[in-house]
Amino acid sequence: MLALGVTLLSSATEPTVAPDVEPVAATASTKHTFRQLTINAQLRTGTSEGVRISSGSLRIKTPVGTRSHAGKRWQYARWTSAWSSPGHGFSELIPSWQAVTPAGTFVQVAARVQSSGGTSSWKTVGSWATNDKVFRRTSAGTQSDAIASAATDVVRARPGVTLRRYQLRVLMHREVGRTSTPALRSVQAVASRLGPVPATSKPLYGARTLQVPSYSQMVHRGRYPQYGGGGQAWCSPTSLAMILGYYGRLPSRSSYAWVAGSSPDRVVPHLARAVYDYGYRGAGNWAFNTAYAGRLAGNAFVTRLASLRDAERFVAAGIPLAASISFGSGQLAGAPIRSTAGHLVVISGFTRSGDVVVNDPAAPGNASVRRTYDRGQLERAWLTKSRGTVYVVNDAAHPLPSHRQAR
Repeated sequence: MLALGVTLLSSATEPTVAPDVEPVAATASTKHTFRQLTINAQLRTGTSEGVRISSGSLRIKTPVGTRSHAGKRWQYARWTSAWSSPGHGFSELIPSWQAVTPAGTFVQVAARVQSSGGTSSWKTVGSWATNDKVFRRTSAGTQSDAIASAATDVVRARPGVTLRRYQLRVLMHREVGRTSTPALRSVQAVASRLGPVPATSKPLYGARTLQVPSYSQMVHRGRYPQYGGGGQAWCSPTSLAMILGYYGRLPSRSSYAWVAGSSPDRVVPHLARAVYDYGYRGAGNWAFNTAYAGRLAGNAFVTRLASLRDAERFVAAGIPLAASISFGSGQLAGAPIRSTAGHLVVISGFTRSGDVVVNDPAAPGNASVRRTYDRGQLERAWLTKSRGTVYVVNDAAHPLPSHRQAR
């Protein structure tokens, strides 16, 4: 179990259902609860229809139906988690997953949420495949009912509704005529109760900076418009490239032989293609980025942290974080861009005074990617809109920090 401030990261099996949660007061503090299912016993707490569970993965055993999707016919099997209660009311849910998808297969992940007044319909949060030659991965666009709405990668409570529990569902697909099967290795979600942005946190540790390589998204401006065109559109895959490069887990050169040029950062256009969401036409879908990274590094997921003190614990464990930030003009001194409604940077370290060492892919070139930002300014830019959203990517040599280790 990993407990970080008010953020709970747990791989425990699903808890018993809690009683109805009363509406949360407007002054309640922010709280995030993350749960991940990864091993056979955890996956077996769900309901399986036509799937087999072995070696910590879900696979198709006997398809339970056939459907048309994206102009093709697919056989499918289905797995549905038990209801999960975070133990507090929440208003947002961000699911993510890790899966291996051979050619001609894909997984579709959906969520539904429940309040004391009823249960939402299933909201599709992603139809995912690693390769885009047979199936093009896509989010499902806006979906809404009286309980909740979904937009790309987040499920949100409708105004005035407090959610109390959720379910996740995975449909495993293979093209009719194929015998291969996708393998789902994990499914997870972070449930968030959102409160006021807190005051700037106090530093937890001393100085430490991880040796994360520097890649600029801007050197790719105008390249491969079919995958977003580089420049400001590629902050997420560029941040992912830096993190995977830190672990020595970048994809093989042969996989991006299609990218023109010879520079080391030609992997960035490949990653932009590998995470590209053909639904909203962008490379910034949070869950798509971690789904791809997990296949290479071993583990990856989307979660939210309460403050930079939580981020310091990851850095102390040797784990850099991709953080989603937004800020207006003059709100982040030293940033290479004046303002942004949404941007990804890599938290790579901290100075002795607690300021944040960041690899900012918006720098005009690789040489100026590494920057140091004021702790208070960066923390507000991170907590105000995305509410502390991060990509956590780690390998076996860098286990997640524990609450006990942090004390």
